[in-house]
This record gives sequence, structure tokens and C-alpha cells, in this order.
Amino acid sequence: MDRIELIVDETLAGQRIDKALLEQTDFSRSRFQQLINDGCVFVNDETVKSNYKLRINDEVVIEVPETEEYNVEPVEMDLDIVYEDSDVIVINKPRGLIVHPTATTKEATLVNGVLYHCHDLSGINGVTRPGVVHRIDKDTTGLIIMAKNDDAHKFLADQLADKTMNRKYYALVSGVIQHDNGTIDAPIGRDPRDRQRMAVTDKNSKEAITRFKVLKRYRKNTFIECSLLTGRTHQIRVHMEYIGFPIVNDPKYAPKRSRGNGQLLHAHELTFIHPRTKERMTLSCPLPADFQEYLDKLEEQEKLL
Repeated sequence: MDRIELIVDETLAGQRIDKALLEQTDFSRSRFQQLINDGCVFVNDETVKSNYKLRINDEVVIEVPETEEYNVEPVEMDLDIVYEDSDVIVINKPRGLIVHPTATTKEATLVNGVLYHCHDLSGINGVTRPGVVHRIDKDTTGLIIMAKNDDAHKFLADQLADKTMNRKYYALVSGVIQHDNGTIDAPIGRDPRDRQRMAVTDKNSKEAITRFKVLKRYRKNTFIECSLLTGRTHQIRVHMEYIGFPIVNDPKYAPKRSRGNGQLLHAHELTFIHPRTKERMTLSCPLPADFQEYLDKLEEQEKLL
């Protein structure tokens, strides 16, 4: 285990610990906050929270656990690779594929497939989530970026924290949205009535902001594009249900009578700054066949009216 020790001087005093010490260490913001949450950061021999404000002569100790060797088995998989180089790989994830293993996961995940393909991924997220910078739900399709080394991972994770990585989604929702654009600013946390769901709530929640614009209105549905300003679990799905326009076929958040086998939600565009070249890149991928077929049927129905 590595150990970092420092004494707070006047240049750091008065600042939040999760922001002030980033320049003093080699951690990404998300990694440092995780160390705080895991009880690995001490001030004057006591653990602190991310919002702790440093004081002159505070003694700060950061205990960094050794990176575990990951033991996820590579699995041969037909990956739809949109972009790849020595630092990153961007994949168009199909519906039904989980991003990384969990305690209850029995089937192969995207991580298993990527490990088979490129043999190495960053180890920052530990044994079950190598390379995973961000996630999308099992039944959400589209772009996901993974890091092949720790430097790339830190650089990309900082972009997520600073909101300079942009992700855009296509979604088909139930109901007709009358206004062309909207912003949903509502905190998300575990649903106090159902721990398997997320919900808009003031209890144990985090800031969540989603922007959307209407692309096409149908008789009973609306095709929209959503942009994430934050990255909470099930964020778009929860927010659209919250304003009364749940995503079509959502097995968890749509009304029970209209639930399907997978929500019509697709991560179609990803913009990020490349960790090595510092070039701003925008990648995109088309709608999956089942999503496009659903829209085509709506178009046909419209013509018959």
C-alpha cells in the first residue's frame, strides 16, 4: 500500500479537500473521491468527507490500496468497434449485454469481450471493472468508451467529472411532448419504496441534469435527443418517467401494461478529448435495427391516418 503525507499550507487552506489536493497528487477527481468514500483519506488521523475544507497545518494522509490484478476471464465476442488505438477503445454496445461483471452476473460481459480483443485494460477500477470509464445499462444500446491504460483512464475520468465529455442519446418516449426543448434538473437516488429502482428524491440523492430536444412527434409518441450533464444510474429513464413521458418498452420505469424487453434508448454520439493527442473527437453510430424498425412502423401508421 502506498502512503502519501502532506501538511496543508496557506495556498490550500480554505479549499475543499477533493479539489485542493488533485494538483498535489496524480489522481483523477473521481478516483480521489472514491478513496475518500472508501475511508482511505485521513485529516489529523480522522477520515473526512469530500466537502471537508482544509485548514492550515492539517496533516493529511492518503493510503492508496495496491492495484489488484484483475481476474476477469477473456471471452471471444463479436464486438462492433467504432474506434480504437493504443489508449482507448469505443464500442457500439448491443442490447442485452452487461458492461462489467457483478456479484450476481453469470453471463459474459462487455469487459470479458474487450479483454479477449485487446488483452489489456486500465486497472484503476479494480478486478471486475478494468477499463470502465462510464457505463450504460444492459438494455441501452450505443457508444461506450474504455481505457487501455491508467493514464488514459485518469484523463477520461476527469472529463466526465468536469462535464467536458459529451454524450447524446436517442430515445422514443410515450406521449407527445409539446415543447421543443427542455431541461430536467432533479436529484436522483435510490427509490425509498423499491431499492431496485432509482427515483427523483431529496433523500440520499445526487444532482442530476438532463437536456432534451424533440426530433419528431408521432400520434402517441415523441422521438427525442437527450444530453447528459451528469451521469447518474438510469438517469434518462428516471427523468423521462418523472416528467410523465417514460421511455417506450422500459421494463422498469414504463407503466406495467406497456413494458417491453428493452427500453428504446440509444447512445448515438460521444465527444471527448483524446488523452494522448488532446484532439477533440466526436464519434457516432446508427440506431440498432429493432429501434429503427419501431420508428418505421410509427411512420407507416402516420401515413394511414
